Amino acid sequence: MIFDPILKDYIWGGRRLEQWGRPLPPGNIAESWEIAAHEDGTTAVTNGRYAGKLLTEVQAELGLDLIGTNCAWAQARGKFPLLVKLLDANRALSVQVHPDDAYALAHEGNELGKTEMWVVLDAKPGAQVQLGVKAGTTPELFRQGIEEGQLEPYLHYIPVKPGDHICVPAGTLHAIMDGILIAEIQQNSNTTYRVYDWNRVGADGKVRPLHIDKALDVINFDQVEPSLCPAELIEGVNGFSRSLLCRNRYFITERLEMAAGAVFKGNCDGRSLEIWGVLSGEVVVNDVGLTAVQFALLPAAMGEFGVTAVQETTLLRTYVEES
Repeated sequence: MIFDPILKDYIWGGRRLEQWGRPLPPGNIAESWEIAAHEDGTTAVTNGRYAGKLLTEVQAELGLDLIGTNCAWAQARGKFPLLVKLLDANRALSVQVHPDDAYALAHEGNELGKTEMWVVLDAKPGAQVQLGVKAGTTPELFRQGIEEGQLEPYLHYIPVKPGDHICVPAGTLHAIMDGILIAEIQQNSNTTYRVYDWNRVGADGKVRPLHIDKALDVINFDQVEPSLCPAELIEGVNGFSRSLLCRNRYFITERLEMAAGAVFKGNCDGRSLEIWGVLSGEVVVNDVGLTAVQFALLPAAMGEFGVTAVQETTLLRTYVEES
């Protein structure tokens, strides 16, 4: 299944998503929700027997045949497990943190926590992300920095370039800085606790709300000056390689590099859905063509499938393993 994206016009967005195949309305566009089934946005299928149906409607009909037995916990909560986005950070996002499932359930109703990962599609020279805290940072010093408007001494930054990936567990203090375009795979949640918003105002001219107490409840202050994790080669054969980018209890994301004509054979055997995204190049998944940047959902009970590279192609593959 492929989907019609949903566009979000947050204040930090720009126009670069046009260059990646997204027709944009006037104004700045921050996010393109590629595969989504959330109360803040649900994508509609554009192909096949479910064309025109919302992803929530497809899940209501197929249940675990769509998301898989490894995602039974999500089905029990009436949730689709994942959310896939493109983000255009024309300006820096706020310094923020996301809760884990337990905290979200206790404080945000039936919302999920938010563990996520990013793949950098494009970045200006000198681009960076804010990730984790500086050595010596304590909750007390951090709160004092917020109150005094002097948070920067406690923020850790990492340079990034196209092709880099960043794993962002729940509890990670983070901000995507300006000049970066990323693909994001995350838990199906829209809960964000802002800590610092660079003293700017929203489209309405008012300061956007902060969530300092909740943020301080969930920030992992033990995440001190982290670095980027290298990809881990899983297999490499002639014209084909597969590398692990991120593994957590909610999803696994791999990167595949395929030469023209290379074929990946897989099997959706009922345990997990698979989400495939083309970052560059072109493939055919069974009989459905995908080009950059486009994502497709393979239902858990779909059975055997093949991904054939029409040209040299880089892809992301995401699935859920048994917990």
